[in-house]
Amino acid sequence: MRRITGMAREETLIEMKSAMDSQIGDGPAMLTAFRMILLTEECNGHSHNNSIEDGGTQLPGHTETDRLQQNKDTVFFRDGVRRIDFILSYLDDKDGEKKQERRREFEANLKKAGLELETEDKSDSDDLKTYFLKIHAPWEVLATYADVLKIKVPFKESDIPHGQDVPLEWLSRPFRLPEKVMRPQPDYFTSPFDKDKIDFFLIKNQDTFFPPSTRNRIVYYILSRCPYHKEDRKETDKKGIKRLLNNGTYTSAFPLHDCRYWERNTNEQCESERYHLYKNWARFLCFYKEQPLNLIRKYYGEKIGIYFAWLGFYTEMLFFAAVMGVICFTYGVLSYDDNLTSKEICDPSIGGRTVMCPLCDKKCSYWKLNSTCLSSWQSHLFDNEGTVFFAMFMGIWVTLFLEFWKRRQAQLEYEWDLVDFEEEQQQLQIRPEFETKCTDQRLNRITQEMEPYLPLPKKCGRFCLSGVTVLFWMLLIVACITGVIVYRLAVYAAFASIMKDSPTKKIHLVGSLITPQLATSVTASFINFVIIMILNFFYERVAIWITDMEIPKTHLEYENKLTMKMFLFQFVNYYSSCFYVAFFKGKFVGYPGNYTYMFGKYSRLRNEECDPGGCLIELTTQLVIVMTGKQVCGNIQEALLPLLRNWWCSRKARKDQYSRWEQDHDLQNFSQLGLFYEYLEMVIQFGFITLFVASFPLAPLLALCNNILEVRVDAWKFTTQFRRPVAAKAHNIGAWQEILNVVAILSVVTNAFIMAFTSDMIPRLVYLYAYHPGSEATMSGYINNSLSVYDISQIPLLSTPEEGAIPAWFNSSFITTCRYRDYRYPPGHQRQYSHTMQFWHILAAKLAFIIIMEHVVFVVKFFVAWLIPDVPSEVKARIKRERYLIQEYLHNYEVEKLKIQLSQSFIIEPKPEVCTATDKHDVLSECL
Repeated sequence: MRRITGMAREETLIEMKSAMDSQIGDGPAMLTAFRMILLTEECNGHSHNNSIEDGGTQLPGHTETDRLQQNKDTVFFRDGVRRIDFILSYLDDKDGEKKQERRREFEANLKKAGLELETEDKSDSDDLKTYFLKIHAPWEVLATYADVLKIKVPFKESDIPHGQDVPLEWLSRPFRLPEKVMRPQPDYFTSPFDKDKIDFFLIKNQDTFFPPSTRNRIVYYILSRCPYHKEDRKETDKKGIKRLLNNGTYTSAFPLHDCRYWERNTNEQCESERYHLYKNWARFLCFYKEQPLNLIRKYYGEKIGIYFAWLGFYTEMLFFAAVMGVICFTYGVLSYDDNLTSKEICDPSIGGRTVMCPLCDKKCSYWKLNSTCLSSWQSHLFDNEGTVFFAMFMGIWVTLFLEFWKRRQAQLEYEWDLVDFEEEQQQLQIRPEFETKCTDQRLNRITQEMEPYLPLPKKCGRFCLSGVTVLFWMLLIVACITGVIVYRLAVYAAFASIMKDSPTKKIHLVGSLITPQLATSVTASFINFVIIMILNFFYERVAIWITDMEIPKTHLEYENKLTMKMFLFQFVNYYSSCFYVAFFKGKFVGYPGNYTYMFGKYSRLRNEECDPGGCLIELTTQLVIVMTGKQVCGNIQEALLPLLRNWWCSRKARKDQYSRWEQDHDLQNFSQLGLFYEYLEMVIQFGFITLFVASFPLAPLLALCNNILEVRVDAWKFTTQFRRPVAAKAHNIGAWQEILNVVAILSVVTNAFIMAFTSDMIPRLVYLYAYHPGSEATMSGYINNSLSVYDISQIPLLSTPEEGAIPAWFNSSFITTCRYRDYRYPPGHQRQYSHTMQFWHILAAKLAFIIIMEHVVFVVKFFVAWLIPDVPSEVKARIKRERYLIQEYLHNYEVEKLKIQLSQSFIIEPKPEVCTATDKHDVLSECL
């Protein structure tokens, strides 16, 4: 090979590069030849710096090309000028002739659409198996599709001042981030891009005018609609990168991160936004700092930005709920010694002499009331006068959270140029799957073009099948919950027989601390949690299968349908056991002579009873186990497990030849439903802290601690574990907003019923103010008043304890009656074992409490919602001001343009060049 020097060398390099760009299919051979030239050049002692010193002309980006031979951690093509907007990877299979044909047609059509391609040979990949296709969108393509997608771009720097300085701003200084991170770019007046008004917009540099997030969004739009059939065969189903990924033609498709997350990009022309996000946002040590929402939106797009804005706002509002919950719990702790009810239960002269009726047939024996001493004290911590106030507070807190979020959302819509963004713009973008599966055509009244549609009979059939499937899985959940209830009824007798009084001190000690009710509740809660996690594994796949079967028309419709199905599944799955304990357990028990059985009298599965202290402590146990277990498992799955993988990839990434596209290829793919699961996790948590918060005031505190970690874990995943997702727009949280509203309304009802029927608050108040003997209103004697009497001799033989189950202290000669939790007349009364008048008074008080609490909370909710406008007045004024200025600038622009045209009307303009590449226009129109 001849020695290449000076201009000859540069000309040869240019020829080789142009040949490589024009013959992408022969990339490996051309790349080898190009490297041979460089290798020969190095052997002869020539370098790029030498050529400059010798007076040679430097090729633009040539120094960058030399550097990339040693370090491929770049986001540019080999020329160092054209930016990589998207990456496709594939494996050259042995039996891949059809795949090669698809790739050849697809890449040819991408070129016809105007995209520029460059291939990295598998010999340069780390595994020596993977090809990487780099895609660059030139200015002409970006401008065309920016016009089609109505992407807003700046045309003048905004002169509207920001909000006024906040008083005592120095107090918030430790929580603030640098201004360059919070506002990575200045504020501009923006307008939808118009290709015919290029000189109207602030285009300083065409290469950087569209940010990388916008560029990858445009390229993905082309990829998702570009056909891969031959020119002579118009097959509508052979279209889009999604189908090529599904059939294995390509293994992955993703945009590139701009740099490694732990260090800046060495190229000054490239941003290091990923590095700034990791440094100021994704590290846990930044948990007390504000989130750089503008930088998140700039790097990931509005859809991901709005999620983190909502998550951060939700976490901030949880702080106030957590403070009130701690105050309520503290009140329960401080009033611990004043709890006369628990004192009577634990008193040996009262609770120690009160013999209770058996809680199950045969295996269960008589027991003393003071055996529930510990659980009664525990119940008081959550079931006290402060709980009523906290339940009402949470009903108002939910309204404040939703209303203030609407205001915050409106502010973000203005700041992120989403005010005029409507869902109809997404409705016009049909899913490629819909176009593929729907062969029928009809005229679209809006676009006046033929489009695919799903006929009504087919739609009804798919809808019915979907409804039946949803109903089946919901019944399966109910069946699983019923199985857990049967477990509770079946094993309670076993626990009761094990934990009865025993001469062994160790067993006696354990039995005094853990009651059969507590042991049954804890083990059943753990079993129920395991069942929940198992069913979730199947629910996800079933819900996706059902939604795919319905063939939604748009991505927005697809997400909304999947959201409703998954939330309905999760709602029933997670909350069913809590609803059972709160509203069914202990409500249909009967009395010793006439017990109620679950599957009939001969099933011998007697319905569960509550402790004398109420079922609230069992609801608390159920809630804590399920809620805490879900959060712990979620954090382990999201954070701890990827740490090992992240450690390995970090070590691997230290190699100089570990290219930017290979680094991102080894990361996890962020699916289209990635945010869906993040929202679902938080909304389920929102249900726990609102629907059943009256039973556990510390639930908001647990949620707050979890969310502080959740924000940073999610940020860490996005910056270190996931490939860069395709930027997408969204001006709100979608269907989740309506779900939150429904949960908020339902929470008022559930908490009112919990305080009335699950808590022991109403019976205590009725006794305190209506049935307490004597002039002074105290709770003295409440336990004796709340327990009815039954004659032991009248207990049916089916329910009589076995001989071996009767404790040693029980003497039938002296003990002739037992007590049970109810308000019934004693034996010997003319209306024995029927409800007393006090029972009906308590029932009336419970219903009155529900009505009063619901009306008070709903009135306050609606008043607060009416009082707080959804859009701040300042934002309204700014929107009107900006619209006025935009119209004024557009008017002035059109006037000036018309003046220039009139002044130059005498000049004969040359005829524009006519492109003869009709096939290019055909592919471009098909992609559009």
